[in-house]
Amino acid sequence: MTLLYLVRHGETYDNARQILQGQIQGELNETGLAQAIQVRDQMAEAPLDVVVASDLHRSVQTAEIIAQPHHLPVVTTPLLRERDWGDLTGKFIPDLEHAVFPDNVEPLPALLKRAGSFLDFLRTNYPEKHVLAVGHGIVNKAIQAVLLGKTMREVVRMTNGEVRVFNI
Repeated sequence: MTLLYLVRHGETYDNARQILQGQIQGELNETGLAQAIQVRDQMAEAPLDVVVASDLHRSVQTAEIIAQPHHLPVVTTPLLRERDWGDLTGKFIPDLEHAVFPDNVEPLPALLKRAGSFLDFLRTNYPEKHVLAVGHGIVNKAIQAVLLGKTMREVVRMTNGEVRVFNI
């Protein structure tokens, strides 16, 4: 069984400004850097075999900080990318409360399928390993929904820099 430490990237400038980032790269702000350092220190003694991250900069940046004491490279995968928000990307989140999703927003079934593919990727490539994976708020929620057999609404969204542990 693979042990998964699922992490949400540290806070970005756009998180702080309530901007819907989706699949834009993003950059950790001071709070986000501190969150990544806190997770690094928290996980310093964990027996990690591999560190995986979304290929978006904000996750890679977080993963590289966490991986430092383990001297592990960061493996990136687009399977861990945040949900593609299409034309909603870059919008002020509070303005989207009653927004109708445009056709170019990644459909929820596609996101859940991608989350399942990520879990399959881990099971295939890292059986019996301890894996730390840095993703994003919504994709991490989808991974947990698939893993736990729950709906997206039943999974509490992770905060920036939060770690949750699962056997997969």
